Amino acid sequence: MPSATLDPKKLLFVDTASKLGRVVTATPRNSVLAHLCYGRIRLDAKVARASFPTEDRETALLCMKGSCRVTIGGASYDLGTHDAIYIPRGSSVEVSSQTEVDLVECASDVQGDYPLQVVRYADVQKDPTLKFNAGGPSTSRCVNILIGKNVKAGRILAGFTRSEPGHWTSWPPHEHSKLLEEAYVYFDMPAPAFAIQMVYTKPEAPELVQVVRDGDLVLMPAGYHPNVSAPGHTINFVWMMAAHREVEDRLFGVVNVQPEFAQGGSGLEASRK
Repeated sequence: MPSATLDPKKLLFVDTASKLGRVVTATPRNSVLAHLCYGRIRLDAKVARASFPTEDRETALLCMKGSCRVTIGGASYDLGTHDAIYIPRGSSVEVSSQTEVDLVECASDVQGDYPLQVVRYADVQKDPTLKFNAGGPSTSRCVNILIGKNVKAGRILAGFTRSEPGHWTSWPPHEHSKLLEEAYVYFDMPAPAFAIQMVYTKPEAPELVQVVRDGDLVLMPAGYHPNVSAPGHTINFVWMMAAHREVEDRLFGVVNVQPEFAQGGSGLEASRK
């Protein structure tokens, strides 16, 4: 994918988690993405309910805080923190919460039909291919795969990563633009926490070097994308991906590492076992 695709002005959406209700921030209609859609659903006592149709998109909801009930076709499913649900295309969805909830919505157009699936974080934690530590000194982080090989789907993959304070993640730098486009949305980084996100196709001329904070969204249609947290703070982000070829390209951990840093592997080998 040519570097011209990476217009830095089109890669950043700021403060996407500040509003209550359901807010869809990035779709192929308003961004450089070909398939991936990102939204946020935040409910509390003031706004306790949100509903929407999935239309032609498979959709995953990742519960990043609180709890909720998701009702689809008359059946209800309760989600707790870090649980997730995969919802087929052509569904009518209602989300409600008696307390508060913060959901990341990840979606993509698909041609196929895949079953509704609920992912319990308790099960993810028991599987060393879905939750594992990666990296080493100055690059250590915990990777959590919520929507991966454990879920039958067409395009989407999603999960979250938490770094150690002051550490790099997505290291060594890697890219996977022939298979997948990606986006990061940063969470649980209260002020004054911040991090620096890079996106580049040529190391000597990065297209994006950006300070990011809680709620910011960075799109990665192509390019290497390492980041680093501020000393004393962590960088935490939900990552979401959409395969270019449905099913065939839906592969987590299949990446091209920047050659200068490739001697130690990708750091994602555990997910391929």
